[in-house]
Amino acid sequence: MGALLTPSLRARLSGLLLAASLPVLSLASALPAWAGSALAAWRINRSGALELRTPPGTTPQAFFEEGRGLVGPKLWVDLPGAPQRSRTVRGNGVIREVRVGRPMENTTRLVVEFRPGTQLDPRQMRLVGTSPDRWQMELGAAVSGLVPFGEGEIDAPSTPTWRANPSVSAGVPTGPMPSAEGLPSVPQGRYKVVIDPGHGGPDPGAVGINGLRETDVVLDVSLQVAQLLQAKGVQVLMTRTSEVDVDLPPRVALANNSRADLFLSIHANALSLSRPDVNGIETFYFQEGPSKRLAEAVQIQMLRVSPGTPDRGARPGRFFVIRRTVTPAALVEMGFVTGQLDAPRLADPAFRRRMAVAIATGLLNYLVANP
Repeated sequence: MGALLTPSLRARLSGLLLAASLPVLSLASALPAWAGSALAAWRINRSGALELRTPPGTTPQAFFEEGRGLVGPKLWVDLPGAPQRSRTVRGNGVIREVRVGRPMENTTRLVVEFRPGTQLDPRQMRLVGTSPDRWQMELGAAVSGLVPFGEGEIDAPSTPTWRANPSVSAGVPTGPMPSAEGLPSVPQGRYKVVIDPGHGGPDPGAVGINGLRETDVVLDVSLQVAQLLQAKGVQVLMTRTSEVDVDLPPRVALANNSRADLFLSIHANALSLSRPDVNGIETFYFQEGPSKRLAEAVQIQMLRVSPGTPDRGARPGRFFVIRRTVTPAALVEMGFVTGQLDAPRLADPAFRRRMAVAIATGLLNYLVANP
C-alpha cells in the first residue's frame, strides 16, 4: 500500500491478478547494478505490452499523464527500493524513451515517455499481476509492432521462496471469540460511518505468503466490521461490498457527500517475500485532532488481538483517501501479508473475526469519546 497521486491529468492504473504465461524474449544478459531496487527487469514486448519482474510480494504503483502540445503522454511505475544510478534507454515506434530514476528516497521510478500525438486510453491500461513476481500492462494498439527492448531477464527464476523461521512463533491467537454483545454502546441511529475496503476487483492489492491477497483479507474484515456496527445501531456505508474496481475519488466522495461521522479505510501491508521478518500493525491519519484520535483508538484495539505483532504506531500519512476526506479519517494496515508472524494470522478466518471486533470496538470508542 502506498500514497497515490491523482492530479487532474493523472490517473492511477489498477492491477489484476491473473494466471498467464508469456513467450520468452531474451533481450539482455543482466541489469545494471541496482542494489536495493525492486525492479529486477523490464521490457516492452512486440505486442506493445510493458512487462516487469520484481521480488515476490512487491506491489508496484502505476500512473498515467496525458500529453500536451509538443509533450507526449507518459506513464510511470513506482517500486520500492532505490536504484544506484539513473538510466535512459532510447525507444522506437511511438515510444520516445524509457527512464529509470530515483524520484524520492527508497523509490525506483520507471517512466515510459511516448512521442507527441500518441493516442492512448488510460481506461484500458491496467498493471496486471500475472504471478507473484511478474507484472504486465497492455499499452494499446498504437504501441504494437515496435522492436522489443528492455533490460534484464524477464523470465529469470524468482528469488528464493520464503521459508519459516522456527525461532519465531506465528501462531494464531486463541481464546473465547469476541462478539457484538461486548462492544461499546452508542445512541441508536445517531452515527453514520463509511468503511472503505482497500483495492478490489482488478486490483488485488498486495500478494503475500502462500498467495494471500490483500483484497480477500480486507473485504472479509470490512464486511464483518459493518455488521458489528450495524448491530449497535450505527448506519454504515461501504465503498464496496464485493470484488469490484472502485477508483479513489468516488471513495472520498461517498464520505464527503454523505456527511459521515468518520471514514476508515482498511488495508493489509506488504514488503517483500524476502523480508518475512517485517511485521506490524499501523494506522495513518492526515491531520492532528479528531483524525489522530480516531487512528489511535483503532490502533490500540488491533494490537490487543494480535499479541507479539510490532506496534508501528498511529502516525501521519498522505494517502489520498484520508487526505481528501473532510470527516475524521484514518487508514489501517492490519499486518503484513508478507510477514512471517502476520500472514498466517491474516489468512485465518478466526483471527480476521477478532480483528473485525477490534476495529469496530476502536470506532465505537472514538464515537463515545467524541459525541
